[in-house]
Amino acid sequence: MKRGPTGRFAPSPPFEGERVRAFVPFALPPVPPLDVSGPLREAYDAALLSIGRLDSVSLLLPDTALLLYTFLRKEAVLSSQIEGTQSSLSDLLLFELDSAPGAPLEDVRETSRYVNALEHGMRRLAEHFPLSNRLIRELHAALLSRGRGSDKSPGEFRSTQNWIGGLRPGLAHFVPPPPEEVPVCMAKLERFLNDRPTRTPTLIKAALAHVQFETIHPFLDGNGRVGRMLIPMIMVSDGLLKDPLLYLSVFFKQHRAQYYELLQAVRTSGDWENWLAFFLEGVRATAVTAIATARALATMFQEDRRLIQNLSSGAGSALRVHESLQKHPIQTISSLSQSTQLTIPTVTAALARLAKCHLVEELTGKQRGKVYGYRQYLKILESGPLGESR
Repeated sequence: MKRGPTGRFAPSPPFEGERVRAFVPFALPPVPPLDVSGPLREAYDAALLSIGRLDSVSLLLPDTALLLYTFLRKEAVLSSQIEGTQSSLSDLLLFELDSAPGAPLEDVRETSRYVNALEHGMRRLAEHFPLSNRLIRELHAALLSRGRGSDKSPGEFRSTQNWIGGLRPGLAHFVPPPPEEVPVCMAKLERFLNDRPTRTPTLIKAALAHVQFETIHPFLDGNGRVGRMLIPMIMVSDGLLKDPLLYLSVFFKQHRAQYYELLQAVRTSGDWENWLAFFLEGVRATAVTAIATARALATMFQEDRRLIQNLSSGAGSALRVHESLQKHPIQTISSLSQSTQLTIPTVTAALARLAKCHLVEELTGKQRGKVYGYRQYLKILESGPLGESR
């Protein structure tokens, strides 16, 4: 459907004497309305079905917190990698244990702040706090609280012009709205997120809102990460998902060039349908992968438990250590002692038994401050579509 540009142009504030035209998006939903029929309807139904199956993943595992813990951290790693960090999932887990990661420390700290921001957002939603500009600013404040970006007005909409690509606005790939237009644009987006004046189906709402947020680019830094956080938050806020188990950063990373091309096509020609088809395929593929990961973990946990139960001695303590490693797949002897209420010698003996069964391995090679990882658990998370940690 031909719509033309989905916004208007306004002069940007001068930057070193240079003024360019900045793009100000029209309010959502699109006019004329989206044509969700034919193949697009089939893609929508397939994505919705996959979401429903993902929401039932609790049937596969006794505790969805096992997935929430690792999936959220996997998302933090991948979303931060899109912005140029080098940390892996193992680096992040080591950092959270106060152990030295392999990646630059500031990269891992930045990834850890992403975890903190998303966890904060989900806590707020659990408290029935509305998905609002206030919450979006809180996410941003948590994300840029320290380190890189902390000088970029954390928690505040920008008061100066920004741009995407190029050394100055005149060479930019895209110039978002002038700063004086940002509050109005974000107020309109907030209304859309809360189904005013009309309700929008959640999957379509998440797809449209993501483009709109990236187009407004309301912050001086961290827009991409906050924009990706909003996707699972919209689904949880609307009740489409009970738990935030769906993250699209891996899909966006794998199809990065197409992702940016489709965002720009929406702005220049109103091609919402092609963007929506891409987004829905991302939802479907990501949900299918998440379900497969949950099944692989459930099978692994059961098989490993049976293996431990067949140990000739020390099975009880080894099972308790195994249960703790399911929740946190990288741990120290001290952290395992605290979580299992077992003594240091008992945990050490249990780890030796699990290592002999090839279930755990020591990760540091050191004589002191040893760190143990649940081998197959980490392998499942760091390989395949959910992987690409480097």
